[in-house]
Amino acid sequence: MEYNKYNLVFKGSGFEYLKIQLVNIILTIITLGLYYPWAKARTLHFFYGNTLFNNQPFVFTGTGSEMFKGFIKAFLLLMGVYAIVVYLALNEQELVGIVLLYIFLVLIIPFAIHGSYRYRFAKTVWSGIRFGYMGDKWELFFLCIKGTILTIFTFGIYGAWFAMNLRRYLLCNVKIGDARFAYKGVGGEYFWLNVKGYILTIITFGIYFFWWQKDLFNYFVDNLRLTKDDQTMLIRSTAKGDDFLVLILVNLLLFVFTLGLATPWIIVRSTKFIMEHISLDGTIAFDELRQTQANYSDATGEDIADFLDFGFII
Repeated sequence: MEYNKYNLVFKGSGFEYLKIQLVNIILTIITLGLYYPWAKARTLHFFYGNTLFNNQPFVFTGTGSEMFKGFIKAFLLLMGVYAIVVYLALNEQELVGIVLLYIFLVLIIPFAIHGSYRYRFAKTVWSGIRFGYMGDKWELFFLCIKGTILTIFTFGIYGAWFAMNLRRYLLCNVKIGDARFAYKGVGGEYFWLNVKGYILTIITFGIYFFWWQKDLFNYFVDNLRLTKDDQTMLIRSTAKGDDFLVLILVNLLLFVFTLGLATPWIIVRSTKFIMEHISLDGTIAFDELRQTQANYSDATGEDIADFLDFGFII
């Protein structure tokens, strides 16, 4: 079986991203926030279109109109909950309102993650092949509830296992055509990786922090792979501690000395860094992938995830 090396490249520029962001900010302000879904779609089109795998770009096929419908649904849902909380607070039931809000967030986040993954990957295309997310919302819901409860009762210790279980469930349900991702990270390894990083960062007065970030990046990347039947693409990190030292310090200096104006360049630099430090090789014949995923256009989960401001796990 032929063994191939693949390349992953990001070719976008900070100036190009700055222009997109300026237009997005102006139009979002003028429309009192209503332009936000189109702004996000433009941003995703930029990052997808400038990311190349094997010299072919990714394509985001989602639209601002689709996201706007999800935006309205998410806005009405969250505003309804906040209105109830405010009503309770005004009637001297602040504690009940706070408890209700936390319960709502715990219950809604799994569905938001599920919807976000389902929409985002249904709209991701590479070389004419659509990605897809095959997870079940109720399986994810009970995984998150169990993880949240155990994390609380173990005073945060179970959080490492929860994080790895969540990452593994999500990524193992992502497909590109008839190929499927696999993630092998486990809670125990991740827990001790963070314990080591935390202790050594304190002992070295913060210097080891950059090597800690390298260890985390390597762990996330090295445990991910793509499989199709008996074919496999291995994914490896080539990043070193001093690479993260340079990346983070330069980004910090750019942010401080430009009063934040260099943020588009910082984001682009970081994206290029990630792409440049991922090595991909294996035996998958990508020209033999078969289309197996259906389209999906409900962006409500994507917009709820935005409102709640939690990241997209990949």
